[in-house]
Amino acid sequence: MYRHAPSLLACLALVTLGTAVAGEATAPTPRVEDTWNLDSVYPSIDAWNAAVTEANKESDDLKGCQGHLKEELKPCLDKRFAAQQLVNRINVYAMNLSNADTRNAEWQQRSQQSGLTFTHFSEESAFFGPEILALGGPAVEAAIKADPGLAPYDYFLRSTIQDAPHTLDAAGEALLASTGTILGEPDHVHTILINAELPWPDVTLKDGTKVHLDPSAWTYYRAVPDREDRKTLFDAFYGAMDKYKGVSGALLGASTEGHWFAARARHYDSSVAAAVDSDHVPVAVYNTLIATTNKNLPTLHRYLKLRAKLLGVTDLAYSDMYPPLVNLKKEWTVDQAKALTLEATKVLGTTYTSQLNAGFSGRWMDVYPHDGKTGGAYMDGAAYAVHPFLLLNFNGDYESVTTLAHEWGHAMHSVLSAKAQPYAKSDYSTFIAEIASTCNEALLMQAMLKNTTSDDDKLFFLGTQLEGLRTTYFRQAQFAEFELAIHDQVEHGQPLTGEGLSATYLEILKRYYGDKEGVTHISDRDGAEWSYVPHFYYNFYVYQYATSIAAASQFSADILAKKPGALDRYLTLLSAGGSSDPYDLLKTAGIDMATPAPYDAVATQMNGIMDQMEAILVKKSKPARGKH
Repeated sequence: MYRHAPSLLACLALVTLGTAVAGEATAPTPRVEDTWNLDSVYPSIDAWNAAVTEANKESDDLKGCQGHLKEELKPCLDKRFAAQQLVNRINVYAMNLSNADTRNAEWQQRSQQSGLTFTHFSEESAFFGPEILALGGPAVEAAIKADPGLAPYDYFLRSTIQDAPHTLDAAGEALLASTGTILGEPDHVHTILINAELPWPDVTLKDGTKVHLDPSAWTYYRAVPDREDRKTLFDAFYGAMDKYKGVSGALLGASTEGHWFAARARHYDSSVAAAVDSDHVPVAVYNTLIATTNKNLPTLHRYLKLRAKLLGVTDLAYSDMYPPLVNLKKEWTVDQAKALTLEATKVLGTTYTSQLNAGFSGRWMDVYPHDGKTGGAYMDGAAYAVHPFLLLNFNGDYESVTTLAHEWGHAMHSVLSAKAQPYAKSDYSTFIAEIASTCNEALLMQAMLKNTTSDDDKLFFLGTQLEGLRTTYFRQAQFAEFELAIHDQVEHGQPLTGEGLSATYLEILKRYYGDKEGVTHISDRDGAEWSYVPHFYYNFYVYQYATSIAAASQFSADILAKKPGALDRYLTLLSAGGSSDPYDLLKTAGIDMATPAPYDAVATQMNGIMDQMEAILVKKSKPARGKH
């Protein structure tokens, strides 16, 4: 998972709401090297408090630039980006320490304070857009050509000119900036509801295990081998969510209304157009993703039938989605996971792996789960002048290994971007962010397959790869379609209620999983899943998981095949940071996400994996030859 620097957004295919579950994972006493060192950001709370004061002062000082950009464009841009860099650094320190122990009220308060500091910066810098527009495109281009010192800001300036139809006057921009905390409140309340206040049920499994089914326990136990236990868990967890669908519906409705409010304020005709245009991504990318995914649902259905076969069931249910297709009784240490990631990424060159190894030994990550720690995993690359920080909840299974490789893909993207780009061009778009992480996963998978001769192990790794494509491609496209549907309802004046949201979600879920065709049984209970997913508050965020894995699959395949120029194009993309529109950066790297080709390639890849698995199954089913 990648965290966008100043916006405080979380993302995720990998992240889970809730705190880590003590005693349910292999969590040895952490070595010092397995904990992060945030002293490299600020050596003390006093230093952080002083930085907050300084950041607010720097934001206040931006007022001196208002009305003077024509004469003082470069010095004012220097001040603006210096203030933003400081605000981001403040957030890195507060957010990560609050996530390390969500029970610590003082750190939660500091994290909220960092958000207010960012809002203050946004308000005080809001005049930059309107004043740059007032200069006009020709004058801005002339200034860029005349002053080499503006080179770090050329993309920012040109992007601002490009946004002219959707930029308000200074007063309007300041007003919209001031709504940031308010519009983000539904997400905040939803997080509190899920993590702290919703009364999660207690469940007893068939073997007598008693489970307090909060989100972290849910993530841990939903893959238990016994089908009856899984059904019990699904009934209990989604049943608990369903009881609160009224308040969840009100929260998601308020969030969706907020997205539509902001889109209309900026003169967009839809929320999705406003969301994707923030990165200058054509709406055609979003629409092509959904259309092509629906066309390729037979590939997903083929996988689901194979899942049923490998699990030995004839009536596949939604509660059968999480058990591994093949059990692999192996565990890895974090040191082994690092070594595997280094081995897998050798194809990216010695410069990449040497920088990766330096990060491994630099105390950039907090590795193990413990009480109060935020669940899931993420990489925070917002401390430009320091280095990325990673939060993991490593428990020794293969998912933990792939998660480590995934998050370090993000980290290396940030390292390469920071090395090649000035601060103003270093914060790469979310549209590109998941490519580096999922490419690392694909490279790891190929390394694991290459180094095993066991058919069972191959089935496990191939099955894991298939499941990754289901969750990161098809599931995220499904989420994207749901987001589009509920925003469309709001834009046509239809109120969102918990009951209605469940109905909308259920219809899409049934279509994706082939309920009508008898591929998977989807119960009405499963329609409550939307109320658990935090991504729906992130304003059309998740589609980028699907687009990214499509691009990453193509990059990794070309790199492993040693296609001429493939590695250079990939590393150039990572080093480009935010120096141009992300859609254009990808096109330059050889992939056009507004066409069906990358998404069709995912279906082709999945079918190829299933061909391999079915060949192994046929081989295993044949009686062994022996002497008589």
